[in-house]
Amino acid sequence: MQPAHLAPLPAAASAAAAAAVKHPLRPLRPAASLSVKHEAFESRSARLSALVASVSTAGAAVSAVHGRRLRRRNTARLVFVRPSASLDVNLLRLDFPALQQETKPGVPLVYLDNAATSQKPKQVLAELNRFYSKDNSNVHRGMHTLSIRATEAYEGARAKVARFVNARDAEEIVFTRNATESINLVARTWGSANLKEGDEILLTVMEHHSNLVPWQQLAEVSGARLRFARLQSNGQLDMQDFEQLLGNKTKLVALCHVSNVLGCVNPIQTIAEKAHAIGARLLVDACQSVPHMPVDVQALGADWLVASSHKMCGPSGIGFLWGRADILRESPPFLGGGEMIDEVTLERSTYNDIPHRFEAGTPAFAEAAALGVACDYLNEIGMENVAAREHALTEYLWRRVAELPGVIMYGPSPAEQPQRASLVCFNVEGCHANDLATLVDQEHGIAMRSGHHCTQPLHAELGITASARLSAYFYNTEEEIDAAVEALKAAITLVRSGSAPGGSESDAPAELDPAMAAALDI
Repeated sequence: MQPAHLAPLPAAASAAAAAAVKHPLRPLRPAASLSVKHEAFESRSARLSALVASVSTAGAAVSAVHGRRLRRRNTARLVFVRPSASLDVNLLRLDFPALQQETKPGVPLVYLDNAATSQKPKQVLAELNRFYSKDNSNVHRGMHTLSIRATEAYEGARAKVARFVNARDAEEIVFTRNATESINLVARTWGSANLKEGDEILLTVMEHHSNLVPWQQLAEVSGARLRFARLQSNGQLDMQDFEQLLGNKTKLVALCHVSNVLGCVNPIQTIAEKAHAIGARLLVDACQSVPHMPVDVQALGADWLVASSHKMCGPSGIGFLWGRADILRESPPFLGGGEMIDEVTLERSTYNDIPHRFEAGTPAFAEAAALGVACDYLNEIGMENVAAREHALTEYLWRRVAELPGVIMYGPSPAEQPQRASLVCFNVEGCHANDLATLVDQEHGIAMRSGHHCTQPLHAELGITASARLSAYFYNTEEEIDAAVEALKAAITLVRSGSAPGGSESDAPAELDPAMAAALDI
């Protein structure tokens, strides 16, 4: 299924696209007594071969049908160049069933918590249902029809993700549970094998806990030292401080592409050049960039990049790690068990090639198939169009939030960084963020986030314990932003009057009941 604002692909293009989900199965090593069965398996394996080779052919067929121009970005593959056009947001919203509901009679949902997770289009929901209804089977090791179809879907999704971020090859994409697991994978494989006492890991104070705690754990066992680059007064990364901390002892740099609190976009290409100049590796947390803008891993110059499906219109329970093939191959396995092995005896085991050596056990194959459809969906809209739409929303969101009485906003303004993310974190004098989030939800159906957003060190750096956050996606509207701001104005008045739970007339943010605050500060 295609997004509602686009016509369905003609049959020729659909057939070409279907051909692009074929992938070679890793041949088994059957005993001699299974030679006949092995021959049958090899025959079917041949039918599934040449996934990567077929991608360009399928892409060209689809492009020809739609009359789109093709441009060669690199010798590895051809990519679509989509015309820049304004989106029919109202039509797109029909693809998202969750956006059609009311939180209570007469109160429509206004979902502005997209930095936490995105809503799912019906095409993705349909793929989950289709897979479990038609293709449900374990992948890679089966020789029956369902297992082969499931493997096609699973490996086809890997190829789609690879194309989505412009990886050189699908083998550079490792499926994980989420971005957090992806970072832990790098820390516990490459990190454990390469970092030692006296080495330094350079982070920033704006990192999500998922890009901080794994490195703290690695430092504890390896003896490596953590260093932290600070912020400019407007919330952007202080590159002068970063460069002063970068030195001969630096072995790894890890930072976010886009901050989930400040909304700033970090200069990854520049950082990659500086890190590589002194022999350091670079990991990029791209959870807040991959869903919102075109991301090209080859152009960025990083060594690893991580992202989560659930923030990019896909299902929860699956994410991915992109890594340079040579670095992945030189890294030891992450978890032990089935699928990640080559041969096993009672005494020892040898390990599979990438990416499978990092995918022990039964994978989230249905979720992978649905993530592939989410990539298709975003590609059909065009990530350039997504980014352009969100930049317009960012300017409007920033301007409207600035109207709130006593508001304190964090991060660079759109005037200071035009490419900043479509989210705004803020506090209001005399109001606790949790109070505001609770009131606008209960009274006006506004879904927003409050708490520390898994960035307690950043909040400490800002001198606060919590903040409120409104975060938009391409399917949000200016009218929804208006509704959120008007609801916040009403909530501020109510809290300051002392009529709301935790209301206070002081200028300090009011405190909630500790149990409630703990629940909301997840």
